[in-house]
Amino acid sequence: MKISLCMIVKNEQEVLEKCLRSAVAFVDEIVIVDTGSSDNTKQIAQKFTDKILDFTWCNDFSKARNYSISKAENDWVLILDADETIVNWDNALVERHMKSNADTVGKIKIINLIDDINGGEKRTIDYISRFFNKNIFQFEGIVHEQIIRKDGSSHNREIIGISVEHIGYTNKLLKSKDKVERNIQLLQSAISLNEKDSYLYYQLGKSYYLKREYIKTIEAFSKALDYSSDNCREHLEDILITYGYCLLNIGKYSDALELETYIPCFDASPDFHFIMGLVYMNNGMFQKAVERFFACLDKDEGRVEGVNSYMANYNIGVIYECLGYKEDAIAYYKKCGDYEPALLRIEKLH
Repeated sequence: MKISLCMIVKNEQEVLEKCLRSAVAFVDEIVIVDTGSSDNTKQIAQKFTDKILDFTWCNDFSKARNYSISKAENDWVLILDADETIVNWDNALVERHMKSNADTVGKIKIINLIDDINGGEKRTIDYISRFFNKNIFQFEGIVHEQIIRKDGSSHNREIIGISVEHIGYTNKLLKSKDKVERNIQLLQSAISLNEKDSYLYYQLGKSYYLKREYIKTIEAFSKALDYSSDNCREHLEDILITYGYCLLNIGKYSDALELETYIPCFDASPDFHFIMGLVYMNNGMFQKAVERFFACLDKDEGRVEGVNSYMANYNIGVIYECLGYKEDAIAYYKKCGDYEPALLRIEKLH
């Protein structure tokens, strides 16, 4: 079975070639829909495909996405953004999915590179619906568009063997394209038409968080929970964890303790144990903090890289160092591998 890569682009000359070069060996057709580029985006796309189409932008991502997939010659389509590159493709898993799961949407692994508040870089992981049969599915929603069945019925999703690295949340790209502010405006416009859509408030909160507007993030998430739906409950863990980080970032440490009532609900989540470790740590509750960080260590991969390994060990080391247990602190710093903050602490303590 053949695959069409379908993309919508605008002014992506800085990143598009790397994206297409990473994908060209895995797909049989590339469909590029340009929504109004004024740079060399089209010229770069011409190196990889002759199917480059114009689409008049109408503030609706789903319409542009659906137009792109309507132009695909193949039934199976893969959706990528220009700031993403394929880093892993398990052909056996992809082929198996196409042969036996035409009515199931494939979720690909997105590795987001994010510049953190301290000037470093962290990686977060999402599994996003991006691979599907265009005869059965289409897009819906003007921003942060979702895949739905054309007949309106529910559908299943499964993880397939495609991994992608996403650089769109790095400070350089966020500033150059101002994509977050654009998304906020589109979300606010959508909310004005449906003031009780919990999913829109959830996405609005995530956009504010990227801008480090923590109070607005909390306000948007609160409304998402007020208007909670099945769609929003799917993202409850993410809402609560991000809510916790917001409270820590604005110094409301004691308020963040209210999250501890949810620990039993998310016992399998290293990300939730990790944020609770930070909450306890910032409230001077060191024994409870260590317990939460230890709980991270026997878990599978979390959404944030390292929460189930070097980042948890590092924070245990920090606590032991603060309490004066130098040798124990060094032992846990050494468990962090080449994590630079841990190496610096080891050097200072020796």
